[in-house]
Amino acid sequence: MNFNLLHPRDQIELTIARIYRRYMTTTSGGNISVRTDKDDVWITPARVDKGNLKRSDMARVSLAGEQREGPHPPSSECPFHLSIYNVRPDIGAVIHAHPGALVSFSICGQVPNTKVFPEAWNVCGEVAFAPYALPGSQQLGDSIAEQFAASKDTMCVVMENHGVVVGGVDLQDAFKRFETLEFTARTILQACSLGALQTLSGDDLKKSIKASFPEMAGEPDVPCNRERELRKEICDFILRAYSHGLVTSAWGSLSARIDEESFVITPTWNDREYLTMEDLVVIRKGVCVSPGKPSRAVQLHAAIYEAYPEVESVMNALPASATAFSVSDAKLDTRTIPESYLFLKDVPLMPFAELIETPENVVNYVGPDNPVMLLQHNGALVAGRSVLDAFDRLEVLEATAGAIIQSKPLGEVAPMSDAVIDELVKAFGRV
Repeated sequence: MNFNLLHPRDQIELTIARIYRRYMTTTSGGNISVRTDKDDVWITPARVDKGNLKRSDMARVSLAGEQREGPHPPSSECPFHLSIYNVRPDIGAVIHAHPGALVSFSICGQVPNTKVFPEAWNVCGEVAFAPYALPGSQQLGDSIAEQFAASKDTMCVVMENHGVVVGGVDLQDAFKRFETLEFTARTILQACSLGALQTLSGDDLKKSIKASFPEMAGEPDVPCNRERELRKEICDFILRAYSHGLVTSAWGSLSARIDEESFVITPTWNDREYLTMEDLVVIRKGVCVSPGKPSRAVQLHAAIYEAYPEVESVMNALPASATAFSVSDAKLDTRTIPESYLFLKDVPLMPFAELIETPENVVNYVGPDNPVMLLQHNGALVAGRSVLDAFDRLEVLEATAGAIIQSKPLGEVAPMSDAVIDELVKAFGRV
């Protein structure tokens, strides 16, 4: 779907519903605006249920604040939206909300360090902080606008004792940034409960920007029935992963083997909620044979398929609890319950430098006998005997990591003994 072909009222309706559905705002909290080509602004209304907003509810105002259209007055936070637009002509949409993890930073007077993930740094950049001012006041608008005006690179501002405001060139861009920042904040909070938080250096971040993609070569083949089946299956499971919070709108990938020479994979940047079968990219003998740009993880997936004929599906994901282990100094111990160990085995961690410099080495960490691994500062990777198998192991990974983190207030985890592990392996073998 080409989101930018929608009227601003429809864009706002879809986005506020999405934010509410994903528990990143409340019925009365948060607001969204979109600046149009005519230098006026569409914005969510004041005092209307955010879980049930309709396109007809939206208000249109001038950059000076005069209401031009709409059955309700504009959001009480309209002044700071207009202040941002007036100091940053490059910003075309603004999102303000109170997602839980970012509010935690807000009430502690801190901002999340986006240098824990290359993606977070590239999408969100350095996060600014605005001192408290009365909600809806011009003072708050001036305080926030000052942060946005300080640098053209500032796109995210944590508001003291309030929440967060992010900008974007359009509403899709703003949402991607908003969602990425909340995911980063949530992961940092969990990582800090495990041990010391690990961050990336400037050199690491520069290296991570480099990515190579297979070139388009030749005309697309007529898809076989297996490819058709896999395209639908990948779309169904990537949407499920997104709805379960295992990937973000633009981060996370899934592929499946078509035959011994080719596989189909999700594209880079496409919004996972709106992914269609036509968006998927086929890789054959190392080159694209369908339009589009494949996921940046394509080299990892290709190396695994080449090394292990038994692997039929590979998934990169960002389950927040498991990802917390990838940015902390704590090791994920899967010897918690029988299902965890049988499905996950021992979960290795691929160092960031190796991931960036020699991605083909991924085959030394993951395969049929060790199907799950963590990628330092990049989440998790799962290899499966089918798309369902890969997704199932991913869910078990996140449930296991989440249980370990939640157990922290109770005391030390008591892992299963070697004798118990031996018994499980003898009884169930390879799962």
